[in-house]
Parts: sequence; structure tokens; C-alpha cells
Amino acid sequence: MEDRVRVVIAEDSVLLREGLTRLLTDRGHDVVAGVGDAEALIKTVAELAAEDALPDVVVADVRMPPTHTDEGVRAAVRLRREHPGIGVLVLSQYVEEQYATELLAGSSTGVGYLLKDRVADVREFLDAVVRVARGGTALDPEVVAQLLGRSRKQDVLAGLTPREREVLGLMAEGRTNSAVAKQLVVSDGAVEKHVSNIFMKLGLSPSDGDHRRVLAVLTYLRS
Repeated sequence: MEDRVRVVIAEDSVLLREGLTRLLTDRGHDVVAGVGDAEALIKTVAELAAEDALPDVVVADVRMPPTHTDEGVRAAVRLRREHPGIGVLVLSQYVEEQYATELLAGSSTGVGYLLKDRVADVREFLDAVVRVARGGTALDPEVVAQLLGRSRKQDVLAGLTPREREVLGLMAEGRTNSAVAKQLVVSDGAVEKHVSNIFMKLGLSPSDGDHRRVLAVLTYLRS
């Protein structure tokens, strides 16, 4: 399998953890470990690192024992700091902007934040896992909407046309130009023109590769 990835799952709900494991393994991915709390996640990844067998991506719940507040996202932030080569995809019951911002702080390569409802869309979830494992970005549309809506750069964002804001939102979700074109039912050329205009208006230089362009946008929104 060309896009086969190695995954560690951190989820305190046994039912959901086993469901995610089945979902991933049925599609040919390797779930190398499944744990129920943040401490076990940190320990497991450390053990895998010692064996030179780090996973490609960690899928973790934001809230885990013992307090069910922010243990999961804090573990994710720590893993990104200690093992920058690992992708981290965080699942949350609802949008928690503070956690999303903290997760995106620093390097934004290999990072994702999805609502748990999104897992019901199997194809979208699996695509997000692979994309994050490969160093890309996968942000839930609702997260993107909040980041765009509450940006301190509203004066500059106001200079974008409604269509450019729509394209920007889809880019921030991690979609390729072709995927954006398909979603908006327009040509690839039209999307490329919108992307060029967006970067010009935001004062950003488009880089080679879709993920780098997405990261530049997210970095701007966080500034």
C-alpha cells in the first residue's frame, strides 16, 4: 500500500479506540499501539523512539484522564517538540480555539485538528491521517472558520473578495488546488489565480508545494 502509515492512537474511550484501530487497519495502515491516557502516550512514543521505530502519526483525543481537560493536547504539543518528525492529529468533541492555537504554535508541519464528528466521514478522516503523517495539514472547517473570523488581521483579510476568503479557508483545511477547484466547481486555473491574489494581498510569497502555502497562511493568521 503506497500510503501505508504507522499510527499510535491515544483515546480513553475503549470503544472509540478500537473503532479507530479497525478503521485504519482495514485500510491497510499499521496501528502500532493504542493507549488510554496522555502519560501512556508519552511513554509509548519514547519506547518506540528507543527502538528507532517512531510512528508516522499520533491520533489523540484532546481530553484524556485523569482530569479530562487538556492532557491530550498538551501531550501532543510535547510530542511535536520532542519528536518533530511525528505527525499529530488531535480529535475534539467541539472547537476549542485555545487548544487549536497552541497546537499550531511553532512549526505547523504534520499537524491536524478535527472534530470527532468528522471521523464519521471515513474517507475524509483517512485522508487527514495520511496527509498529517506525510507532513501536511488537516484542519476542521469549523476550526478554520474561527481562526479566520477572529484573526487580528481583519483589516487585511477584509481586502479579500468573498471567493478569495472561501479559497483561503479551503487551503487552510489542507486541500490541494485541484481539491479546492472540485469543491467550488471551478477550473484549476481559476483557483491558481485566486491563490496568487490571496498571497499578493496578504504580502506572502507562495512557495512550491500546497502544504507550505497553507502553513504560510496559518502563520500569518497566528501572528
